[in-house]
Amino acid sequence: MEELKLIELAQNGDRKALTDLVKMYEQTVYNFSFKICRHKDRAEHTMQETFLSMVKSINQFSGQSKLSTWLYRVVANHCLMLARSENKYGFTSIDDDDAVIDEKSIADWKITPDKIAENNELKQILDESIQKLEPEYRIVFMLRDVEGLSTEETAKIVELSIPAVKSRLHRARAFLRNELNERFKYEQ
Repeated sequence: MEELKLIELAQNGDRKALTDLVKMYEQTVYNFSFKICRHKDRAEHTMQETFLSMVKSINQFSGQSKLSTWLYRVVANHCLMLARSENKYGFTSIDDDDAVIDEKSIADWKITPDKIAENNELKQILDESIQKLEPEYRIVFMLRDVEGLSTEETAKIVELSIPAVKSRLHRARAFLRNELNERFKYEQ
């Protein structure tokens, strides 16, 4: 069924339509939550809170943006609230057990074991560097550079002006570039 029709039905109290919307966005919301929170339990908690917010507030959804944009904003807000409630920015790194598996993770015989080790090491270094970003910068970075959203979409999600998004993204990239430069300087 078309998304707009499902939203309309859900706004009129149709529980099946609401369930269909949750199923439609379940993986997207979880993946984004995991990328921001960097911990399986936090991501699951954030996903539950996001869908609870959607259920409570579906009538407030005006349709002026895509539902996914609205959900990204809710996820971002919940991740920030979770980070603030912990009163620190101590997010953990991705553990292999917590990684999301999709079609891209199926073995490619062209990749040699040394390349896999190299990629895993690079992934770990990048993940550690991303963890050092404050959540406000991490969210903008993840939306723009990982999720591939436009600056305008990111601005709507995080409820900032376009220049503010560009500024945060610039600072996040500069921070990561410095972190990686420092890390690789010592590795050579």
